[in-house]
Amino acid sequence: MKFAHLRKDGQSTPRLAVTFGENALFLDEIMEDAPRDLQDLLEKGEHEIDRVRAMSFNAVSAGVELTAIDTLRHSSAVLRPPQIIAIGANYAAHSSELSLRLETSATVFSLWPNSLTGHESTITWPADLTSQVDYEAELGVIIGTAARNVSVHDALDYVFGYTIVNDITARDLQFSEAQWSRCKSFDGFTPTGPIVVTADEIGDPQNVWLTTHVDGRILQDASSGDMVRTVAEIISYLSKTSTLMPGTLISTGSPGGAGYSRKPPIFLRDGSTVTISIDKIGFLTTHCRTS
Repeated sequence: MKFAHLRKDGQSTPRLAVTFGENALFLDEIMEDAPRDLQDLLEKGEHEIDRVRAMSFNAVSAGVELTAIDTLRHSSAVLRPPQIIAIGANYAAHSSELSLRLETSATVFSLWPNSLTGHESTITWPADLTSQVDYEAELGVIIGTAARNVSVHDALDYVFGYTIVNDITARDLQFSEAQWSRCKSFDGFTPTGPIVVTADEIGDPQNVWLTTHVDGRILQDASSGDMVRTVAEIISYLSKTSTLMPGTLISTGSPGGAGYSRKPPIFLRDGSTVTISIDKIGFLTTHCRTS
């Protein structure tokens, strides 16, 4: 299944929808007690997910009218995650280009919820605060059931689905501070989407391809199989010290090709457009403006 938070023009509150190709089925149009967002759905558990699946497919089979997605606006693929956890330096090529060491243990930091935004959003940042804003294509993992001290072998059983994350980073701030959260948590610096695809439709998360286009030029092009630590290893590692609650978003690191490392560097600027694609999920587009 594929889920999205969508809204019609003039609406400020996104609604949870199941998507079918280029069309969407709003759950509140077929269920009196529909989950209000993905977080609500996950907190209600497997029974609710099964109910939503059955009612959605029954509605489509019965010919319920769908809404064309191109007439709607996207919000973040996740709206109220209990935690946004990011993994740094998880592709050897990216670590090398940023002159970062590959540590024995994973590099872990948090992203702030104000940074979440959706597909086709426009982000802004003060030009006098940062002039080195960079893109990072990442596979996002959404935890489905509480995971505590899980093994690598069992870790993927706790995944609800996957999405695309653009881990936008102010590099000049990143390299001037001892922590990475602030430089990556400007308002809108964590676009996600356009949808969440359930784990059964993705299969092996180490077998998808990530591509980044900036203003029409391909700047990242790599396989998730190049991760230093697999999705299963990341989940197991994080779960050893704290419970990963349903709805937790884990951003699993970016491959090589960042703008900072290019000669000359390629940073996002006023008017830039970034589009990231990941197999079986789709395309996440972000527009950039400076203030």
